[in-house]
Amino acid sequence: MPHAQLITHIAFEDAGTLAPVLTQAGYTLQTLDACSIDFSQLDPAAADLLIVAGGPIGVYEGDTFPFLDSEIAFIRARLQQQKPVLGICLGAQLMATALGAKVYPGRNGKEIGWGPLMAGPDIAQLPGLDALIKADFPLFHWHGDTFDLPAGAALLASTAAYPHQAYSLGHYALGLQFHPEVITPYLERWYVANAGELAHAGIDIPTLRAAGWANGPALEQAATAFWHSVLAWMQLPLPR
Repeated sequence: MPHAQLITHIAFEDAGTLAPVLTQAGYTLQTLDACSIDFSQLDPAAADLLIVAGGPIGVYEGDTFPFLDSEIAFIRARLQQQKPVLGICLGAQLMATALGAKVYPGRNGKEIGWGPLMAGPDIAQLPGLDALIKADFPLFHWHGDTFDLPAGAALLASTAAYPHQAYSLGHYALGLQFHPEVITPYLERWYVANAGELAHAGIDIPTLRAAGWANGPALEQAATAFWHSVLAWMQLPLPR
């Protein structure tokens, strides 16, 4: 039976629409709380797939959150063995750091809300991503940090504000700055937990909520097909 591990940093940023796809493919899904787990006791190569989810902290805040150093070392050890890793938002930034790239606060402010992706020069390297690259197909974004492209990585997608939205290495590492995993009703948890951040950024929650209900269901459907493509690209078991 294939096994996936999910590293979370805050409870509501989870595997989302990827979870049922994994279940249908027969995976067991183990959740690891990055804030409390002892990474030194884990085998980085044990799982068939490692998923590193998002969170509201910065990769560079190791002095404040010491577990980050152990988490980055764990991710680096897995990447060195070229075992499949999927990173979403903070997860993509942690992967970038593990691969030697710099992560830092974005110069164009926070990218929060719904907006389209643009194809990167290497988009053809990930079949299935092109289905999400449409001018009239908004995707969900929530980040303030960005990163340099890791050495040797393929640039798959960009936005006007931040060019490094999706990257890959070989067929084993995929980093996504945007959030294809979100489930519409559960976005309410994001609004509540991040009410202060949204107020500081001048973002109106009712407007953001309305955009979520307008765009979320289509993203959920498209994401399911996208996750199938990702598993196939990583040469991992697929839903029957």
